[in-house]
Amino acid sequence: MLLQRKKLRLENYDYSQCNAYFVTLCTHNRQQLFGTIEPLPVGATLRGRPNNPDKMIEKWINELENKFYEVRIDCFCIMPDHLHLIIVIQNRNGSGLEKIISWLKTMTTNEYIRGVKSGLFLPFENKVWQRSYYDHIIRDEQDLNEKRDYILTNPIRWLEKTSCPD
Repeated sequence: MLLQRKKLRLENYDYSQCNAYFVTLCTHNRQQLFGTIEPLPVGATLRGRPNNPDKMIEKWINELENKFYEVRIDCFCIMPDHLHLIIVIQNRNGSGLEKIISWLKTMTTNEYIRGVKSGLFLPFENKVWQRSYYDHIIRDEQDLNEKRDYILTNPIRWLEKTSCPD
């Protein structure tokens, strides 16, 4: 008996519609390939410490708006083993979310492989990204603000989850 994969996309929904989408991409087997999250001194803002993979991924996220004229990136956060972003599709005649995410995964994977070969990035097991991705269709302004807050506070939750008790 073959197991059937769970459908991740909302059935009968057109993902090229003008809308905002909250998207999460995870690394294959949750490999921590994209740097670390560390607390900064008192009074400083908490954020991920950028390294070469972080900068590379950020470059391709920013390039989405040039590649897909109908896309605007609202906000994003690169974590050690995943990425959150809000993608706004502003023109219905453009590409769908699946094509946009596929392009982002391809570009970042290709550059990550070049980084591994040149000794700049950590080697990875099998592949960089998981096969699919999680998406949430943002329904209204409150939903958008909740997703923005989730993205912006993700490094804090990461530290709380990974910190050891004294």
